[in-house]
Amino acid sequence: MKLNIANPATGEQKLVDIDDERRYRIFYDKKIANEVDVTSLGDEWCGYILRITGGNDKQGFPMKQGVLLPHRVRLLLADGHSCYRIRRTGERKRKSVRGCIVGPDIAVLSLVVVKQGDNPIPGLTENILPKRLGPKRATKIRRFFNLTKKDDVRKFVVRREVKSAKKADAKPYTKAPKIQRLVTPERLQRRRHLRALQRRRFDRQKEQKAEYDALISKRVSEKKAKAAASKEAHKKATVKA
Repeated sequence: MKLNIANPATGEQKLVDIDDERRYRIFYDKKIANEVDVTSLGDEWCGYILRITGGNDKQGFPMKQGVLLPHRVRLLLADGHSCYRIRRTGERKRKSVRGCIVGPDIAVLSLVVVKQGDNPIPGLTENILPKRLGPKRATKIRRFFNLTKKDDVRKFVVRREVKSAKKADAKPYTKAPKIQRLVTPERLQRRRHLRALQRRRFDRQKEQKAEYDALISKRVSEKKAKAAASKEAHKKATVKA
């Protein structure tokens, strides 16, 4: 079984090929998102805890979260489901997927380091790779750098250096993503302006409704008075005759 192990703390990733079934048997009957103590893999893995994130069986079918079976099944998948990408709008298709329970038919298992042990592992814990792309949303930038609401998020955007592919002697420049859901004084002013417009529109509609109700009541009272006058005239004409 091949173990594809990623370490989010350093950004490194390592593929470990283990032939002895007695060493990787600890993953059997575990589900996706379960955490496993991998001390039995070897002395260098003492104290490490890994979380299962996915995998593929020997025929290449991916494991799907939520399918509580240790074998392959055929499911009707649609837009938004994992292990399937739609080609047309509204398309659904029956696809073969592997259940989320690890078994002996798994060829590659994806793992993430949750807790690091005592011994460093070459290619996984030694070097810290720079993060090429950082978070884009304002709240995620705050969480990533442990900022408060008073800190300016725009100063902590992860920038990356770009070199021109057309001109070899061109000066490199940096690019940064546009921050999403960023609350600025201009945004708050625009929101206050829109709310004032909405309140003004509501007040104007209220006044127009009051004027319309007054006009309707006036017309109704005039109609009633006219009907009463006509009735009175008809009554007098009948008495004279």
